[in-house]
Amino acid sequence: MAASVLGKRTALLIDAISFSLNTFAPRISSCGVLQQIVSYHAKISKVNVKEPYIPDKQSERTPVWQKTAKYDRKLFGRYGAASGIDPAKLWPTHSQLDEIITEEKEWQPSLEQMLQNITIKDKELADKRRAREKLIAANMAKMPQMVATWRREKREARVKQKDEKAKRDRLLAEARERFGYAMDPRSPKFQDMIKEIEKEEKKKKKLLKRRKKEEEGGQVTTVAEGATASGPADS
Repeated sequence: MAASVLGKRTALLIDAISFSLNTFAPRISSCGVLQQIVSYHAKISKVNVKEPYIPDKQSERTPVWQKTAKYDRKLFGRYGAASGIDPAKLWPTHSQLDEIITEEKEWQPSLEQMLQNITIKDKELADKRRAREKLIAANMAKMPQMVATWRREKREARVKQKDEKAKRDRLLAEARERFGYAMDPRSPKFQDMIKEIEKEEKKKKKLLKRRKKEEEGGQVTTVAEGATASGPADS
C-alpha cells in the first residue's frame, strides 16, 4: 500500500518537472541565455594566488601608488618577510618624525596641557558669569530711572498724539469753513491749504517778535531818557 502511494507521488513529481522544463525551456532558448551559458569560457588568471603579489617597481605598468612607502608598509604588514621589503626602510625619517611629534602635540596634547586648558576655560567662563552678573546688577540699579523715563516718554507721546489730532481736527474744520465741504487730509488741495496756513503763522510769529523787540527797545530808550533828565536836577 505504502509502495503504491510512493510510486504515485514520484510519478506526479516527474510529470511536474517535465512540464516545467517544457514550459520554460523555449523562453530561455529564445532569449539566448542558454546559448551564452553554454558558450561562456572563463579567462584563466595569470596571477599566482599561491605566492604574495609583489609589484615590480621598475615596471612602467605598475601604478604609482604601489611604489610608495605607504604601500610597502601595507605589504610588509600583510606578508611579513615574504614581501621582500627591508623593515628598516619603513621607519620615518627625522623630518617626518618631527612632523609626527608636532602633529601629536597639536591634536593630542598631554594630560598636563589638557588640565591647563580646562583651568583656563573654567576661568574664562567664571569671568563671563561675573561680568554678566555685574551688568544685571547695574541694570537693576538703573531700573527705577528707566521706568520713570519710559513713563515720561509714554506720557509725552500721548500728549503729542493728542495735539496732532487736535491740530488735524482744527485744520479740517478750517478747510470745511473755507471750501464749504469736508476734505480728505491726503488731497493736494488740503496740503496746499496747510502750507498756506503755516506760511501765515510764520509771518505772524515774525511780526510778533519784531513788535516785542521794538517794545523792549522803546522801554530801554524811555529809561535812558529818564535817567538823563534826572541827572542835572540831582546836581
